[in-house]
Amino acid sequence: MKTILLHVHDDRGAEARLQAACDIARATGAHIRCVQLTAMPAMMMADAFGGAALAPSVMEELEAHDASVRLRLEARLAREDVSWDWRNWSSDPVPGLLFASRLTDLVILSLAQHMRQDVDDPLNLVADVVLGGRTPVLAMPATARHVDPTGCAIVAWDGSAPAAAALTRAAPLLKRAQAVHIVTVEEADKDRFPSTEAAEYLARYGVAVELHALPREGAAIETILAETAVRLGADWMVMGVYGHGRMREMIFGGVTRALLRDTRIPLLLAH
Repeated sequence: MKTILLHVHDDRGAEARLQAACDIARATGAHIRCVQLTAMPAMMMADAFGGAALAPSVMEELEAHDASVRLRLEARLAREDVSWDWRNWSSDPVPGLLFASRLTDLVILSLAQHMRQDVDDPLNLVADVVLGGRTPVLAMPATARHVDPTGCAIVAWDGSAPAAAALTRAAPLLKRAQAVHIVTVEEADKDRFPSTEAAEYLARYGVAVELHALPREGAAIETILAETAVRLGADWMVMGVYGHGRMREMIFGGVTRALLRDTRIPLLLAH
């Protein structure tokens, strides 16, 4: 990986995102592109009467706040021994991040694991950025403080196109992991691209893997994956998202939705 997009936003997940970007940059020699987007609050945009009059003063306050965040973060980055640059413009978060990610190899975002209750909660961006672009996303849960790319990685494999996309895009980072486990939860009624093919693909990158085929036996797939991650001591997980269609997942739940809500380790996601 050569270029990492770090989403800069003043919230509770900011420190974890910064540490993850620095961890990966140091492990891979990648460059960090800091992207800070200043967006007009939605309530101002919706107010057809008073919003227009207040907009200039509100934007001045937002820009002043963003400037102070930039000064603090630049001071931090200057001590981190990593390569970085800074991009800032006015945009809503999702379109701005999708535009900025076009020539990057990884986007680092925070998971919003509950409804946003105050301005310090991370924005709920992960699903839209993964689905809207082609760049993989490293989603940092609220409980994570950093990521160890050289530690133990799990690849959640079901043979689907999203799983294959996640695997291929994660391969440069999986090369750095000291242990890689490909985990398949067997479902009798489904034909899948065999995990041995995934292992052969990674072998060409010089990645040795251990295969795990686990019976479902009525348990939820996300529960099996989460328990396996704990048992194997996984530091991060690779998975494809919304393999059954996003609308179905939103209505009926699903592996993707459950893991985005409950994961305790960083997830590298692609679609």
